[in-house]
Amino acid sequence: PALDLYDMIQTDANGRGVVNILVADRLLQSPKLYTTFLLWMLSELFEQLPEVGDLDKPKLLFFFDEAHLLFDAAPKPLLDKIEQVVRIIRSKGVGVFFVTQNPIDIPDVILSQMGNRVQHALRAFTPRDQKAVRAAATTFRPNPKINTEQAITELGVGEALVSFLDERGMPGVVERALIVPPRSQIGPITPEQRRQLITSSLVYGYYEKPLERESAYEMLAKQVERAAAEATALEAQKEAEARAAKEAERRARAQAKQEVMRAKQLERWERERQRQAEREARERQKVVGDVFEAFAKSAARSLGGSTGALVRGILGGLSSRQSRKRRESAFRESRQRG
Repeated sequence: PALDLYDMIQTDANGRGVVNILVADRLLQSPKLYTTFLLWMLSELFEQLPEVGDLDKPKLLFFFDEAHLLFDAAPKPLLDKIEQVVRIIRSKGVGVFFVTQNPIDIPDVILSQMGNRVQHALRAFTPRDQKAVRAAATTFRPNPKINTEQAITELGVGEALVSFLDERGMPGVVERALIVPPRSQIGPITPEQRRQLITSSLVYGYYEKPLERESAYEMLAKQVERAAAEATALEAQKEAEARAAKEAERRARAQAKQEVMRAKQLERWERERQRQAEREARERQKVVGDVFEAFAKSAARSLGGSTGALVRGILGGLSSRQSRKRRESAFRESRQRG
């Protein structure tokens, strides 16, 4: 709701508190919504207000009229939450009063958290009424001087049974008291009076300005849209990654195939080179063999014609060498004799 809860804690120029009236006549027609609003308001106050402990006077008091409308259609989880908030919000300096014609309209778990009680007269003409009277009487701390159940049915106009917390925070015994007569108008105000009160309010002009806030539906719609966009982007990313992986796999297979073909080509080239080298080696060996064969044949032919001359030359050389040795020997002998 477009409501600043701190506006309810404001004071006037003299430092006195201000009575704020929530116009909830249409809201009362939807009890569940009314209960939800109550829970939201109390929860927000508990979260925003600081801890103050046990104050002499509370900062803020709530009076919920026709309180039975809050609990008629409220589910148990919601009642448990209201009970929890009502119990712990006291430490924030906030008090809560539920106003109803019959105490049995308020669940026991919540009624047990109410420390201050004001009970006006109840008439018991039927068994159900008598049950309500007994139930109301049991909510008060007993007073030996008062028959609580009987006193409830005997209360006159302006009378009430009251029980308030004492200085120690304990409920006082029930007492019979007179209520100060109201000093305000009895009955609903007119539209003109309501308008005058609104225009004289300290916050007049603040809530009259229209504010195009982002609704919960719009926020949820944006979240759904954002989630859908993220899901679409994630799906597109997965598809892109799948395509990239498939393309990488295809390229890897193609590269592997090329590597295999290149290896086979290199192997063929190596075999061809070896065969070429073997052919060249065989050709060189053949050429060398042919040269030696031709040389051998030529040498054999030359040797056949010059063999006799060579033998003669060798023998002649040997003969002349022997003759020279004989001459030298004879010359030495003659010199010795002379």
